[in-house]
Amino acid sequence: MIIDVHMHPTDRIDAAWRHGGRPFTGERMLKMMDGPYMVNGKPRRIDKAVIQPPPGNTVWTDGMRTGREGIRDYMAYCTKLVQEYPDRFIGNFTFNPRFGVENGVAELEFHVKEYGYKMMKLHSNMHAYRPDRALDWIRPAVKKCAELGVVVMMHTGDGPYSIPTQFYPIIREFRDVNFIIAHFGVQTGGVYCFEALWMVLDSPNVYVESGWMLQSRLVEFVQMMPKDRLLLGTDSPPNEPGMWIHELAVLCQDFPQGCNLSEEDLEGFLGNNAAKLLGIEPTPPPPGEPKILRY
Repeated sequence: MIIDVHMHPTDRIDAAWRHGGRPFTGERMLKMMDGPYMVNGKPRRIDKAVIQPPPGNTVWTDGMRTGREGIRDYMAYCTKLVQEYPDRFIGNFTFNPRFGVENGVAELEFHVKEYGYKMMKLHSNMHAYRPDRALDWIRPAVKKCAELGVVVMMHTGDGPYSIPTQFYPIIREFRDVNFIIAHFGVQTGGVYCFEALWMVLDSPNVYVESGWMLQSRLVEFVQMMPKDRLLLGTDSPPNEPGMWIHELAVLCQDFPQGCNLSEEDLEGFLGNNAAKLLGIEPTPPPPGEPKILRY
């Protein structure tokens, strides 16, 4: 099973990335997920995706409603897709404390209990707060995640507010909550992958997601970290998922491009690690001998 923990379907143009053309709807995303993608010689599809709104569409702008109504508005399309395609899409609630902390916590609980959302996203750069200082804003939401058994994902890789270690105070306070460092600390604003690695090694409740990560560093880091802490996340769109799937499959090759990763561990990276986090039954590798490139 392949599970992508980071996708952004939308029924309107992304306000931040502003990609041209038509909106990248759930139907377009399903077609993309179906691939097929070749993984060590075997055709695969992305079986499930954890979806969230494009972050630019969760920032209040003139004309939007405020409070709980505004939150429900920006979550509405993902909720629609989760209801229409429950076997393919899993909801990730975007918590923007600027719509009101109590409002956000109430809507988080509503989306989890009413629609089965399994994750919460913090995007402190897009929503303009320092996570190590704005603890009164994010603590109530993470406390609710602890109560509901919800995983917390943090956008990272951008200064000034999305540097991985800025989340350490909340991670250390809530050791019973599982946290995912999105992008492995890499994005358009910086490369903080070493910070992310040491956070994984230091804290058993910290996971990393592979999208945007440097391939050569990934080879290095997966040899150091527990094999159950890396997840596939592609941040699609704007990214194309096939290249990030391939980046993980390459790990099965010989050094130096790969590290002779086992097919079982690759299945963990591609989806089984995420399945265990989200309460989904893991699956074995597909039948047949893998065709791994050797140079």
